[in-house]
Formats: sequence, C-alpha cells, structure tokens
Amino acid sequence: MFPWKQWHRRRQLRKLKLVQYACLFNEAPAGEYVCLDCETSSLDPKNAELLYLAAVRIVEKRVVLSKRLELMIRPEGNIDPSTIPIHGLRQQDVSAGMPPAEAMRNFLEFIGPRPLIGYYLEFDLAVINRYIRPWLGIALPNRTIEVSGLYYDKKVSAYRPEVDLALNAILEQLDLPRWPRHNALCDALTTAAIWLKLTYSKMPC
Repeated sequence: MFPWKQWHRRRQLRKLKLVQYACLFNEAPAGEYVCLDCETSSLDPKNAELLYLAAVRIVEKRVVLSKRLELMIRPEGNIDPSTIPIHGLRQQDVSAGMPPAEAMRNFLEFIGPRPLIGYYLEFDLAVINRYIRPWLGIALPNRTIEVSGLYYDKKVSAYRPEVDLALNAILEQLDLPRWPRHNALCDALTTAAIWLKLTYSKMPC
C-alpha cells in the first residue's frame, strides 16, 4: 500500500466513532469480494434515499449466491415519481422496509473489510456514505473496484480511444447473459460476472 494511503487509513481509523467497526480496517479474507447495487428514491446522490440494497460475495473466483444480502429500506421522504418506472418500487412497496440505521448495520456486518465491486459504484457509495458518515464518523474505508474502469483499461488503445461503457455494450463484448435491469440483486450478479470475466478469462477483442 502506498504511504499516503496508509496515512489516510490511519486518519480514518482515528476518526472512527464506534470501535466495534474497527474490523472494517482489517485485512480482507483472501480471495473474497462483495458486489453490490442499490435502488434509490431519486437520481441525485445528494438527496437520494436507499430503497433496496443487494450484495453478493465472491469467494475464490465463484459467486456464492447463498452468501447474499437483500435489504428493503423504508425511506423518510417520498420517491421521485420519475424513478418508479425504472426500479418499479412505489411508496407502498417499501413502507414495510427496515429503518435505514438497521439496514446499514446489516450491510457493514455483511461486507466487513472486503473490497467492494460495482458498476458506476460512485453513485451507490455516495448515497450509502450519507447514511454511514454521521454515526460512524467516516465514509466506508473498503477498497473499491469499478468494473467500467477495468473494462475501459482493457479495451482502450491508440487505435481505439473511444470505448462504449454502456452496460449492454460491455455484456455483449464479454459474451455475458443479460439479466433483468434495475433489480438490485440481478445487477449485483451482473457486476460479479463482469468482474470475473475481466479478471480471470481471456477478453474478446
């Protein structure tokens, strides 16, 4: 780890409000990762609330579906009507969801110190960290892996400077199946398949 990253992690650990979550700074179990996806009440990360969060573990090059997390979360505000056709979640659908604080405790217990993998993960983490930072004192310290960035690095060249990072384009190029979109569990599984293909298989030209 680079010295500045070590300094940043030590600084985060000092700012941690709840000592029971110091385990987030431990070494991740060898060969284990977590792929995640969220459905939210709007597309603005500064205001969006979590509605549904799903995560699956990768262990030794395999997606372990039995080790998955699915959380329905009750928002405090209203769902932006323009997002309902995207994720299909209405106010009445999530009214019986768990409180956000309980959901975040379950999420932290599930991920532990494992690296987090996602497709446009920055948005999901921006929303999650808005929940976590006030009571934990820090944002998630986990290493993050963005599959669209990995794909770009493998495809870009001087002869091919433009790379289509749309999910359907990535799946087509990698010869991967398309599962239903905007279903958090399916999207997490899709992300896992992309990461495994990019990391362990020969990528099609």
